[in-house]
Amino acid sequence: MPKSIVSLAIAIIISVLSPSLAQAKTEIAIFAGGCFWCVESNFDKVKGVTETISGYAGGTMKNPTYGNHEGNQEAEKINFDPAVVSYKDLVRYFLRTTDVVDAGGQFCDRGDAYISVIFTLNDEQRKAAEEAKAEAEKYLGKKIVMPIRDFTSFADAEAYHQNYYHGENRVLTRFGWVKQSYAYEQYRLACGRDARVNALWGKAANTTGQQGQNILAAAK
Repeated sequence: MPKSIVSLAIAIIISVLSPSLAQAKTEIAIFAGGCFWCVESNFDKVKGVTETISGYAGGTMKNPTYGNHEGNQEAEKINFDPAVVSYKDLVRYFLRTTDVVDAGGQFCDRGDAYISVIFTLNDEQRKAAEEAKAEAEKYLGKKIVMPIRDFTSFADAEAYHQNYYHGENRVLTRFGWVKQSYAYEQYRLACGRDARVNALWGKAANTTGQQGQNILAAAK
């Protein structure tokens, strides 16, 4: 068989197989940590995270919306490459971006829709989450009230919530007629999210979205 035909056959096989191979490298983590704009912003900066989707998790309501998602928490679906970052390290990172001793919501957002939750998709994730939680409790010297729950449901939030934190559209807010990105920055500052995380976690806090030494150091 001519080499050109062999090369063509190999190229066709690779093109057919490559999507499935890429999918095989991707896993999913689902975390609720208060405002999903903030959780998305945090995880978009983590090496190994390939996609983040804001949505509503944990409830039984069909077609939840921002105006009505009773029984659901604002949450983030995180697609990641486990060859680059492990699920356990994602949990470690997530814990250190939230107020894990607050059972009534997160920062200035109060109520069940804003509580922090780790939703696990299988036994391996639950084991890793429980280990990371125990490590964090030892580090803090405090009981972490964030629950670990089996995953039940996730629904994508409306399109305008996706990537809100760096959006260029102008919106009318208490800060005026401003770009989404500016409104987000001012909201996060006014909500005291980073200030509280820094106060709780100290040197282990992850308020800039930088996954690295402070995750692993805090686990020791």
